[in-house]
Amino acid sequence: PRVCVVGSGPAGFYTAQHILKHHGGAYVDIYEKLPIPFGLVRFGVAPDHPEVKNVINTFTQTARSERCSYYGNVTVGRDVTVPELQRAYHAVVLSYGAEDNRVLGIPGENLSGVYSAREFVGWYNGLPENRDLKPDLSCETALILGHGNVALDIARILLTPLQLLRKTDITDNSLAALACSKVKRVWLAGRRGPLQVAFTIKELREMINLPGARAVLNPADFTGLENAVKDAPRPRKRLTELMIKTALEKPGEKPVEVQAVAAQSPREWGLKFQRSPQEVLPTPDGRRVRGIRMALTRLEGSGDSAKAIPTGDVEELECGLVLSSIGYRSLPLDPAVPFDTKQGIIPNSSGRVEGVPGLYCSGWVKRGPTGVIITTMNDSFDTAQSVLEDLQGGVLDMSPSREGFGAVESILRSRGVRPVSFSDWEKIDAAEVARGQAAGKPREKIVDPAEMLRLIGH
Repeated sequence: PRVCVVGSGPAGFYTAQHILKHHGGAYVDIYEKLPIPFGLVRFGVAPDHPEVKNVINTFTQTARSERCSYYGNVTVGRDVTVPELQRAYHAVVLSYGAEDNRVLGIPGENLSGVYSAREFVGWYNGLPENRDLKPDLSCETALILGHGNVALDIARILLTPLQLLRKTDITDNSLAALACSKVKRVWLAGRRGPLQVAFTIKELREMINLPGARAVLNPADFTGLENAVKDAPRPRKRLTELMIKTALEKPGEKPVEVQAVAAQSPREWGLKFQRSPQEVLPTPDGRRVRGIRMALTRLEGSGDSAKAIPTGDVEELECGLVLSSIGYRSLPLDPAVPFDTKQGIIPNSSGRVEGVPGLYCSGWVKRGPTGVIITTMNDSFDTAQSVLEDLQGGVLDMSPSREGFGAVESILRSRGVRPVSFSDWEKIDAAEVARGQAAGKPREKIVDPAEMLRLIGH
């Protein structure tokens, strides 16, 4: 059987890995629109979290299997359609993730100084489409809308001392911009309360221990929560206890050297709860952001299902930088593929696309843009299992006339598209690592696709 996977992020690679491991005769081809693989492992994971990127080693082993091929620089839906892939392969798995962000839907969100978390993270992680972002970091106060791990990542990158960032694979360009940054205060605002935050304890602890930055949590936000959290699941209980401890900590309780650092660089960050953005406020010339008006909310219900209802009260917060971290969004890929625009997913059952035999999906486009790499791994194994069952159960047309890449290659050639192989990527990888060594960092990412293609003689 010939199987094709669209997208080379964690979902694509884990799907391929599972099929190759459990079917000794299957061949898997992975298509990717960028010349370079690994999706959000490369472009989403924070530069100061190198250990999370170790999964790249596993993906590299998969890509080097003699039954696996990688074709970068191929945009499915444009360079080759999904029906064309279906004619060339016995099974096609869509694992192309979420390439857009959810919008706030409020006045002023298009003002200069307002960015989505997705583009800001893409900018400091070297995602080609965001390389020219040039975010304005000339203000003292930044506001991040959202209480997830991505929001904490951004706050940490904005406040981390430069000498620590210099040792990471953050791009040269963003390092230079952060070196001139005036931002010294970062607020993270969410519509709901401390019991509904979506970040995890590891990320929170890292933020609390960030050198030279002080956590500002209001003790009043946590009144009575010790009791409320008694019966909560252990991760939620520990997370809440850490926030309470941080909120109640007196300035004198920190070690002396931490206090000394805090005194000389008064950077700070804090969490604001039960605030829903209503309008981004412009400067007098109407061009830039000067602040945000937020509705105060009260919670109806409890736990994860609690809803934020506006109370009628509002408050204004001065800030010159707004980053909206309210989630990613998948987009439809090809008119031939069913798509639920409301939920932003491909309708499916265990990864089998509804009404289209032989078509599957995995990852964020299957279940929505939530969860970490391990969630995506389990989800992709689940889809791969569906593919294997259908291959073995005779559900799929196994007529031998499927040529796989042989058929696709002639289509691409007729359209002037030249794919990039995995060994081409390894040349780009080696060049990045060499440039990084010269600068004392793990790699210096190449952010321009044209430069990548020149490097491999394309």
